Amino acid sequence: MRVKTHFLFLILCALLLVKSASVAAQEPDYLNYIELKSFVTNFGPNTGPMRFMKAEVTLQLAENGSHTDVSKHVPQIRNDLVFLFNEQQESDLATIEAQAILAQKALIVVQTLLIEETGKPQVNDLFFTSLVIQ
Repeated sequence: MRVKTHFLFLILCALLLVKSASVAAQEPDYLNYIELKSFVTNFGPNTGPMRFMKAEVTLQLAENGSHTDVSKHVPQIRNDLVFLFNEQQESDLATIEAQAILAQKALIVVQTLLIEETGKPQVNDLFFTSLVIQ
């Protein structure tokens, strides 16, 4: 009796594993966003106290964008964004509206690069998922 119980339990576990694996295989991965590693850079004038910003950036792929094409160019995207963030002044980051303008500038930088490299903008939005200014 005990052996039968263990055997039935093992069969049920195996069936549950097979069922969950088939459900997972049917659900497509959601690849419409690409999260970049955190950026930490200084900004502002070269005189006076040094200011820093930490930004976490997520790119939203366009409907016809390629995750692979964007991923190939992440190092250059990060480089260009670091330079953009570095040239900002305190007033460019002081308000929510100013930060939204910076996000639009960053999107243009990314799209311009991707058009040069792939022939298409690939992404249609850029989000600051975290932005800390010190």
